[in-house]
Amino acid sequence: MATRRNRRQGGQAVKIVVTGPFAAGKTTLIRTISEITVLSTERGISDDTRSRKAETTVAMDFGRISIDRDLVLYLFGTPGQERFDFMWEILGEGMLGYVLLVDASRPETLGEAEHILDAFRRMARVPFVVALNRTDEGGSLGEDDVRSALDLEPHVPVVACNATDKDSVKDVLLALLYSVLDELEATAANA
Repeated sequence: MATRRNRRQGGQAVKIVVTGPFAAGKTTLIRTISEITVLSTERGISDDTRSRKAETTVAMDFGRISIDRDLVLYLFGTPGQERFDFMWEILGEGMLGYVLLVDASRPETLGEAEHILDAFRRMARVPFVVALNRTDEGGSLGEDDVRSALDLEPHVPVVACNATDKDSVKDVLLALLYSVLDELEATAANA
């Protein structure tokens, strides 16, 4: 109990959003890394997207990971389907940064990823990383493909990822945290 109290009193809790196209692996990524049981709002799919997966997030996923005694990340996963895009802004409010998760084995979803990225760029000027899930599958998108399609600045990290592997997910989150620190340092140097 003392540990929990110390986190609330002395530690910092920050909000990270995990977003991306439908079926990119957002819920899986959060479930893989969360130290708590993930709150998920998945429901059965009744339209033509059912061929890709049986359930979809309709509001959000929520998980938590303690980086150390002084830093806790609250992970909020967005729905990927455009019909639930009203949740993006709600979940994005107050975020420190975000992960744009792209399924590297499905190049046809880059248009969706670009739309989501545009929405998040309008919403908040915060650091983000692009995580390429399923890069081990044949015909996968590479970093250069994604950088070009999404018109990414050179400083934006693009990280290969396996959403089912805890170490891989840690690498994605660490890349985001390093981006946040880099931005803080740049802001301090310019002040």
